[in-house]
Amino acid sequence: MIRGYMQANFPKLSVFCYLDMLDMGFEPNNYTFPPLIKACVILGPLENFGMFVHAHVVKFGFGEDPFVVSSLLEFYSLVHKMATARVLFDKSPDRDVVTWTTMVDGYGKIGDFENARDLFEKMPERNAVSWSAIMAAYSRISDFKEVLSLFRQMQEVGMKPNESGLVSVLTACAHLGAITQGLWVHSYAKRYHLEKNVILATAVVDMFSKCGHVHSALSVFEGISNKDAGAWNAMISGVAMNGDAKKSLELFDRMVKSGTQPTETTFVAVLTTCTHAKMVRDGLNLFENMSAVYGVEPQLEHYACVVDLLARAGMVEEAEKFIEEKMGGLGGGDANVWGALLSACRIYGKIEVGNRVWRKLAEMGITDFGTRVLSYNIYKEAGWDMEANKVRKLISETGMKKKPGCSVIEVNGVVEEFLAGDNRHPQAGEIYRVIHSFLKMSNLV
Repeated sequence: MIRGYMQANFPKLSVFCYLDMLDMGFEPNNYTFPPLIKACVILGPLENFGMFVHAHVVKFGFGEDPFVVSSLLEFYSLVHKMATARVLFDKSPDRDVVTWTTMVDGYGKIGDFENARDLFEKMPERNAVSWSAIMAAYSRISDFKEVLSLFRQMQEVGMKPNESGLVSVLTACAHLGAITQGLWVHSYAKRYHLEKNVILATAVVDMFSKCGHVHSALSVFEGISNKDAGAWNAMISGVAMNGDAKKSLELFDRMVKSGTQPTETTFVAVLTTCTHAKMVRDGLNLFENMSAVYGVEPQLEHYACVVDLLARAGMVEEAEKFIEEKMGGLGGGDANVWGALLSACRIYGKIEVGNRVWRKLAEMGITDFGTRVLSYNIYKEAGWDMEANKVRKLISETGMKKKPGCSVIEVNGVVEEFLAGDNRHPQAGEIYRVIHSFLKMSNLV
């Protein structure tokens, strides 16, 4: 009955059935616990009950059963108790590829890529799921170069990727602009008829959009028969980032008419579209209708979008008023809000507003490097040298430094990354010599 309830997707009834079984005096066996623990996995918030089941596993002598242990590892990975999972794993005498992969995935989900990689390298055997788990671990910490490196290693050992692994690779290609490898993955997906997977198809759309191939993205998008909110969001964002605000809003209207419920991500995309196109009225209408019409409660990022919308259109005072009235003041914002407002103050010469914003942020002690540099530039360009020097001194005293800029290029299918001021690249000397030769040539012209 416990397994039957689980197969029918009634995890709570599985739990109640187990409790009834105990009340009636029946003892569980090794077949009882795997589906029961699976119910605890699905009912993630019931962490204490999962630990109660673990106690019963030990009490009734099934602590070394490989299927029970594997189920417990999955449970502890889900609730991010990897220390407990590791104790179980280390004590388990029978560890198969599923058990190892569960641990790799668990560490990856909490951002502990070092332990994830250590276990991955020690695995006696690996399958496509194992490779997918380690690639996902690096994708979560945005180490996309390593994702592509792992994918190449996977191909070298002759392992075919699964759909989840391909999604991680496409995500990496999208962030690095690695269109050559992205095209290969798309071709692979078409060859093996994997495009029917909505998540994979959505990743292809996102990859093409971020690599600037918006027409290819639209072609893949239109071929998705069962479009979910994620697919719509990817396409709306994709055409927006490529400068077609009209098309982005048309897609939003199509999404609504198709019966797909817009999400918080949807509104970030359309509000950002309106911001870059300076469509203030459309953006404000969408924001006002979020809750009343579409049933989506605005979050901080949506408020930040509206501030950016008003600020970029030169409506700096209106943006300041919006922050005070709708967000409870600057303290209700974040670096995105403050940066948007200060950037607009600098662009449109709103020195008085910029001065008020800086002083309020300084009083609250929530300034970061970006806001300090913006404030310094506002004062300096307005000729307020005394105030500018105060901010500059503050930057020096706190030892803040700007994160170096980063450039990424793809050469012959290999992604190369360069940081400003970094000379650790193996061909750095040769690169600098070529750059210097170009500079000399330009001086001769």
